[in-house]
Amino acid sequence: MDDIRKFEEIGTHPAANYLAIGDALTFHQGIGSKRKEARLIYLRDRWARRIENHDRIRLHTSLRPGRACGIATVQIEEIDSSALASHLWKKYRIFVVGIKHPEFEGIRVTPHVYTTLEEIDRFSEAMEDVLKNGIPKS
Repeated sequence: MDDIRKFEEIGTHPAANYLAIGDALTFHQGIGSKRKEARLIYLRDRWARRIENHDRIRLHTSLRPGRACGIATVQIEEIDSSALASHLWKKYRIFVVGIKHPEFEGIRVTPHVYTTLEEIDRFSEAMEDVLKNGIPKS
């Protein structure tokens, strides 16, 4: 074969993804899109409203209704976002993604419907700790 199709089969495909589709659709339909959206916005607002007024916080996602859903990007000025993401994982086992773009940087925070209020509050507390104490040098 001398065209791009020779790269189509790259090995064994994970069965879990395929097998979970039916249950995932049932779960989503049971919740409903509007309730899922409301839950994600509630979770985002719970942490974002708690820390947004700190002078070093830059929220790169609008909290205005209809502008965003559950995903948000937040930056702590004078803290490297990749280092912050690493710190949150190492110290708190909170997974976020550090983003560095020529026009902005921050961490992408992505809760899901099953994220608990305790987990959201732990994230807020971790961010408040970094705002107060910085990230320890390793």
